[in-house]
Formats: sequence, structure tokens, C-alpha cells
Amino acid sequence: MSDTVNNKNVKDDEIDLLDLFRRMGRGLGNMFRAIGKGILISIVFLFRNWLPLGISIIAGVGLSFLMKTTADPFYTSDLVLRNNAAQISDMITYLNRLHKCCQELNSKAISEALSLDKTTTDNVMDIRANWIIDRNRDGIPDYTDKYNVYDTVNIMMRDRFNIRVKIKESQELANLRNSIISYINSDSLFQQRNRVRLRHNTEMLARIEYDIEQLDSLQKVKYFEETRARQPRDGGQMIFLQEQRTQLVYQDIHTLLRSKQSLDTEMQLYNDIVTVLSDFSVPAERENGLMYYAKVYVPLLFIFTLLVLVIIHWKHKIKEVFQKY
Repeated sequence: MSDTVNNKNVKDDEIDLLDLFRRMGRGLGNMFRAIGKGILISIVFLFRNWLPLGISIIAGVGLSFLMKTTADPFYTSDLVLRNNAAQISDMITYLNRLHKCCQELNSKAISEALSLDKTTTDNVMDIRANWIIDRNRDGIPDYTDKYNVYDTVNIMMRDRFNIRVKIKESQELANLRNSIISYINSDSLFQQRNRVRLRHNTEMLARIEYDIEQLDSLQKVKYFEETRARQPRDGGQMIFLQEQRTQLVYQDIHTLLRSKQSLDTEMQLYNDIVTVLSDFSVPAERENGLMYYAKVYVPLLFIFTLLVLVIIHWKHKIKEVFQKY
């Protein structure tokens, strides 16, 4: 009797599972059919209303051209600086104070910070510092952007950063570059850190030069000892009393020389707080050209026209819904 009951329960479970799978299959089938039907209806609706939608695209292009003609042009350019003395996060935070002043349209604060006259600062629309992102960790700068802390493929470059300016007249870029560097150099904390860095480099360079001299003297002594050990005695054959160790000294000297050359380069080329790696380039075209406005106004007018057409087409059902609720 118990075996019969158990077999019946097993069969019921199998039937329930089969029924569940059937329902899931029917549900997925209905969903895909509804999606396909919706896509087909949308395509037919677009083809039927191609004329007003086409007019909306033309109107968007015309409005974009009008905005381009009437709006004042502005240009963007990038300045890449090598960070020598400070933490790069501190440097970016310090420079983005100017970005905040630009957002607040505080031209007086920008003029005081950059030591520029009001006429020049009125041409500056934005100054913003960004991280430089190294894609795939190959040591090559790829793009500038805000950094995502959850990104494990791309990394921030710790030795350089980018400054992007938006300006009305591109002729002011040279003066603006000098003012930004002066603004960085005027910070007392950055100055102190740079002095400490240069002092440490000087001390390290002196120590390396001393070690090279000591190794050079040791090399001469060992060479003399090894040469004497190889001299034949009493006219007999040459006797080797010890292994030659001079080659090991050569390797140590070469390592110290490479360190010395690296420090010499650091002190000669990068002795300031920041160093210009890539200067502002004069842009060939204005930033707010036709495409700048078309990317906004063409989709906006197209979507607005599409919504109006949908409301007109389904106005009776929409009216019924409003009357019902």
C-alpha cells in the first residue's frame, strides 16, 4: 500500500514539473510574440508617419544651424602636465577650484587666482583638471575622464594629468597656460614638497657618486690582486689562486650609473613642481559647430513629434482611460 502511494506521489511530482515547464514555455512564447508584434507595429507606424517625422529631422537641423549662427563660438584645448612634487589627487583638487569659480561665473576670483585682467578672464568659460586613464595598463595615455574605483582594467596615471579649458578666443591660450602654471607654483605646500624632493635627490646623487668612486677603487685593487695571482712563479706554469671577481663589480657599477643618470634626468628636466608634456594646441574648428547642436535638437524634436503622433493615434483609448479612472 505504501509503495503504491509513493509511486503516485512521484508521478504527481513529474506531472507538476512537466506542467510547470509547459507554462514557462507558453509564457516565453507569448512574450517573444508580443515583442515581435510590438516591433512590427512600431515599424509600420514609423513608415506611415514618415512625412512628419522627416520634417521634424529637417527642423532639428535647421534649428541647429540657427543656433550655430547666432551663438558665440567657443573652443576647447588640452594641456598635459607632469606632476613632479605633489600628490596628483591634491593637484587636481587644487586646480578644480578654478572649475568651481567658472561654474559660479565668478570672474573676479578667476582673475585674482590667475593674475589676469578682466577682459581675458571674461573669455574663459571653464577650466577643469582630469585624470589621465591608461587603458589595459600599457603605460600609454588613452583618454581623460573621471576615474571609476571599480574599474580593474584601466588605471589612473600617477605621473601626469590633463587640464581642459573652454575659451571664447583661442589666441588667449598661451597667456592662460602661463597663468595656470604660475597658479600651481604659487601654492606654498607644493613649493615645500618640491624643495624636499630636490634636496633628497641631491643627497641621493651625492651618495651614488661616492659609491661609484668606492667601487671603482675596489675594482682597481681586485684587478691588481687577480693579476698578481696569475703571475707564474719560478719560471713555472701560471697558478690561479682565486676566482676572478672583477665582473661582479662591473655589474654593481653599471646599476649605480643607471640610477645616477635617472636622477640627473629628474633634476635637469623635472626640477619644477609641474612640467609641460603637451601644450595647448590652437583648435582648427569651434567646439559648438553644427553637430554640437544637432546632437541635441534633432533627437529632441524627433521624440517630441513621435509622442504627439502617438497621442493623436491613440487619443480615443487615452480618453477612455481618463474617463474610466
